[in-house]
Amino acid sequence: TMDADAAKLLGAGLAAIGCSIASIGVGNVFAKFLEGALRNPGAADAQQGRLFIGFAGAELLGLLSFVVAVLLIFA
Repeated sequence: TMDADAAKLLGAGLAAIGCSIASIGVGNVFAKFLEGALRNPGAADAQQGRLFIGFAGAELLGLLSFVVAVLLIFA
């Protein structure tokens, strides 16, 4: 059987994968915004609020996975 400390560290490592996935999400948000802004520069200002909402959502999920990993390691 697996030791409890080993299981905690394994779970923390799996939770840390969410940080890398969040960075991919942030990159996709900005890439799609730039793609749309270059196609239609007149609509870029109207979509900037949605850009920051998408960025904040993706970053929140990354921070949440980081907090879960830290809690698993130290708690």
